Amino acid sequence: MKATGIVRRIDDLGRVVIPKEIRRTMRIREGDPLEIYTDREGEVIFKKYSPIGELNSFASQYAETLYKTCDLSIIITDRDTVIATAGVPKKEYAEKRISADLEKITENRSMYQYKNGDRKLSVIDDAGGTHFLSCAMPIISEGDVIGCVASVLPETENGESRNVDTELKLIKSAAFFLGSQLI
Repeated sequence: MKATGIVRRIDDLGRVVIPKEIRRTMRIREGDPLEIYTDREGEVIFKKYSPIGELNSFASQYAETLYKTCDLSIIITDRDTVIATAGVPKKEYAEKRISADLEKITENRSMYQYKNGDRKLSVIDDAGGTHFLSCAMPIISEGDVIGCVASVLPETENGESRNVDTELKLIKSAAFFLGSQLI
């Protein structure tokens, strides 16, 4: 654990303010749920709660099924990080922070589809990774955005050979299905 040097007092209602710099760095937004842990040494630890993280193994199986049956490389994220992959190098993507472009698509609750000539959007931060977004659909559960399902293409492809309608339907179905599992 890393000390920040910042000290805050608890107010009379038991609240503590998390400094803006830490919220920005850790991508903690107003209304985000935080899970509270304690340990034997008396430490209290706040961790961002990811409802889709509870479905991690299920999401991995779903991504693997889409990859094997439809030959689609899939990435499933929570609101901040990649939680499941299939058809892409796991070491390259697993548990990496998502790109600002993918975060914006997710937060806007909008379906995304790459069209030839568009700028290729990176999946993870710092333009890392060897793949770009082909299609993406936010996962919504009980009105809350909890993550995203995305199909990706290798940087070397232009996306012309794909069946866009089928790909869109599969990604949309996966997002709706995963969202319904959290109810």
